[in-house]
Formats: sequence, C-alpha cells, structure tokens
Amino acid sequence: MDINEILLTALNKFASDIHLKVGLPPILRIHGNLVPLKTLPPLDNKTISDFAMQLTNDLQREKLKKFKEVDLGYGVSGLGRFRVNIFQQRGTLAIALRVIPVGIKSIEELHLPKIIEKLSLEQRGLILCTGVTGSGKSTTLAAMVDYINNHRKCHVITIEDPIEYLHKDKMSMINQREIGFDTLSFASALKSALRQDPDVILVGEMRDFETIETALVAAETGHLVLSTLHTLDAVESINRIISVFPPYQHKQVRLQLAGVLKGVISQRLVPRGDGIGRVPAVEIMVSTARVRECIIEKEKTREIYDAISKGYVSYGMQSFDQSLMQLLSNNLITYEEALRQSSNPDDFALRVKGILSTSDISFEDFMAKTIEDEEGETIEKDDKIDRF
Repeated sequence: MDINEILLTALNKFASDIHLKVGLPPILRIHGNLVPLKTLPPLDNKTISDFAMQLTNDLQREKLKKFKEVDLGYGVSGLGRFRVNIFQQRGTLAIALRVIPVGIKSIEELHLPKIIEKLSLEQRGLILCTGVTGSGKSTTLAAMVDYINNHRKCHVITIEDPIEYLHKDKMSMINQREIGFDTLSFASALKSALRQDPDVILVGEMRDFETIETALVAAETGHLVLSTLHTLDAVESINRIISVFPPYQHKQVRLQLAGVLKGVISQRLVPRGDGIGRVPAVEIMVSTARVRECIIEKEKTREIYDAISKGYVSYGMQSFDQSLMQLLSNNLITYEEALRQSSNPDDFALRVKGILSTSDISFEDFMAKTIEDEEGETIEKDDKIDRF
C-alpha cells in the first residue's frame, strides 16, 4: 500500500483531511464528516511506520523520536501539498494530513465579504482571523496575502508551521519562513522580521505570550500584522489576548490593543445546501470609535456584539446571524443548517419568518443594503456587457 495512492483517492473524493491509525482503514473527512475507505484493509503498525518514513526526512524523524510528534509539509508533484502531523498514541504512530488546495482562491471565490479586501490594504495595525480548527483560517489569510500581492508594492514576510500555500512574487516580494527549518520559533522569527524591512508580517498563529507581545509591538511600529487565534468570535479574541498578560498590565494592553487592532474576521464553515462542499459564515469586526471604547473599558467589551450587528451599513461589519441570513437568501445553505449554526436560533427563526421587532433596525438595514449591493452589481455587469 502506498500513501500517495491514498492521498490521490482522498483528492478525488474532495476530502479535506486524511486520518491514518493502526487497526482502522484510512478515514477521510468529506464535507465535515468522517468517512472510512472501506475498499482498503485496516492499517497495521508496520504500514503506518513506513508511511511516516516516507513523509519525513532525517531531521523530522529525530524530532518525532524526541517529542513523540512532528509537524511538516508534504508535497508531491502532480498531486498537491499537504499539512501533516505525525504523533504517537497508545504506543503506535498515527498520522493526520490536511489537504492544501492547489492554487490560492480569491476573496470573492471564497464567498468572503468585500470588506476583507479593504482590510487587506491597511498600511499598519493588527488583523486577526479566528475560528476553530479546520474553519478555513489559513485559506482566508492566504487569500488576503494574495490580494496584497496583486495590489501593493511591499515586502511580505510569512512565518508558518508548516508553510502551506506557496506564494509567487507579483507586485510584492514575499519571503516565507517555516518553523523548524528556516527559524526556530514564531517568537524568534517575529523579532527577526522587525529587522528585515517588512511592510506586512503574517504570523501563522499567536500561540504564546512572547509572540502576542511582539506582534502588538510590530503593529504599533508601522507594520501590518496578520495572524490567527483559535477563538470563536471577536469578543473572545480580545479577551484571549488580554488574558495572556499579567493582571497589572491589562489596562495598558487594552489601550495598546484598541490602538492597533484594525479588524477581526471570525468564521465557521457551513455545509452547502447542494451538498457539494462548505461555505464560510463570517463575523466581521472593524475598528471604530465605539469598538475602541469597548476594548478599552472592560465592562463595555461585550457591547461589541451590538456594535457589530449595527455596523453593516456604515462600516461593513456583520454578525454570524447576518452572514447566515445572507447565505440563506443566496440559496447557498438550507434553513435547517442556518438555524443550527445561528448564535440565537429563536431570533433567527423570527427574522426568517419576517417577524422583526421595532428595535431591530440594524438587521433591516443589513438586508436592505445587501439587496442594494446585489442590484448595483447586476447593473454594473449589464453596463460592462453593453460597453463590450
């Protein structure tokens, strides 16, 4: 049995992840569901060990032996690239592989809000992309870097573990550094990046105090910093950053964060209504005077939810429920799935039925603006056809 054959089968079945474990056949994650490859026999310890040898080099094998786990990137010409984690469980090896799509999809192709294009062209500050594992954070950040690459003449440094999407130099010059090969850690690479004349720094993940602290300094000193957090929404992201600092620094960090944070993109992947793939439901928070006030004053931080839901028309912000409603109105997802994913199912059900409270002006504005944008795009396309 060859691992590349398993990977080819996974790609043909549009799997996002492949799991290899002793005693089970290969397991694929297809549209969010785990599906066993029943055409193949259960894997034994020798087969998994052979796969691990095929995937790793000498340095990675030493790391696996020492730490009982290792992250790496694996690429096959004509097949694609994969993010790999090999780990030990119950005394045997197991392997998890994440498919990295060939090519980088644009913000529009990913069904992401247009405001993300504007955020991508910020000259300085901090932009966070958040969500649970497998919610598409890396794909969104790759699309943002690609948008910068197509629209700005600047120097971009990415710090990743491992490198996933490969960027070609276009308008921008892009240097990609991989943890364990090109640098030792996120924190050390980020500190070095400040001496490498960057305009944009992508940090694959803000994992620890040192990385978060350095990222805030980098954003303060005139760089655009893009990074990810494993948090569910904007409010949780703000609280997570503040919580890594000692209590006596919280007030200072709130002031610092309010000054540098440009936006938070939080996303969940929702199964499409046609059963073919998933689409992102996205909460967008943009820095405004009110949002900055909510960050600075601890007792007001939870008011950010209200600022987001009322900020669509003026600032392009949107809540998860507003995003779900837009996906539903475009027939991309089913009503049942939208209800399951919504933050407030009862309120969402009432909105779908058209029973809006008199105080829910923000949602009416959101839907009116959505319709207006769609009509504008239709007229613009018709004008292009006429001119052609």
